[in-house]
Amino acid sequence: MSTGMIIIVIVIVAAVVVVAAALTLRSRGGVGGRDLKHRFGPEYDRAVTRHDGDTKAAERELAERVERHGSLREQPLEPARREQFEARWAAAQERFVDSPREAVAEADQLLGELATVRGFPDGAQYEEQLAALSVHHAPDVNGYRHVHSVARADDTRADTEELREAMVEARALFGSLIDGARKAPATSHDRSHGKTSHKLSDKLPGMTARRSHDKTHDKTTDTSSDASSDKQQTIKGG
Repeated sequence: MSTGMIIIVIVIVAAVVVVAAALTLRSRGGVGGRDLKHRFGPEYDRAVTRHDGDTKAAERELAERVERHGSLREQPLEPARREQFEARWAAAQERFVDSPREAVAEADQLLGELATVRGFPDGAQYEEQLAALSVHHAPDVNGYRHVHSVARADDTRADTEELREAMVEARALFGSLIDGARKAPATSHDRSHGKTSHKLSDKLPGMTARRSHDKTHDKTTDTSSDASSDKQQTIKGG
């Protein structure tokens, strides 16, 4: 074989190796620094901070997450099951007014259950479940981290505002998991239920600021209702 042919063969082999390596990286979801930063967003910065600014160590950790959980396929939910989760979340939000710590604990439990049902690692393996969620729901996963930390903290002196912030952050991941669970176009009942859930969600950010006002308003409303009822009975009796 001539020298020219040998060189051509070497070039071809090298090209094949490069292409194969590129395809392997792509099949793993992209493990380059730029791909990881784009994929994980704030989670990328958080990992770098946790590794004291060592970007290589952070990227190795994130690449390992992609390798372990990148092929995970999220499972859909039947409409009835989805509505059960939505109803429980709405109830937790309503409970926040009088029992914020209990509401946050319920939100933490709900996220763990919902993620498990959607096909993520079991909630009993919190760290592994969180890692898998970070691969597929990177923009919202810190809400789970926050609410879990507050719910499991030994210090019970966390103020209401901190609990409220944790609940609001957690709601983003809950919504992302629920929206992704819809496997068919919403029926008219689904759309109506969705609107109701959205209104309940919007109450939370202002709950702490409106507690006194709401209670005063409720008393006024109750008094007005009683007066109206007495008036109607008097009219009927006449």
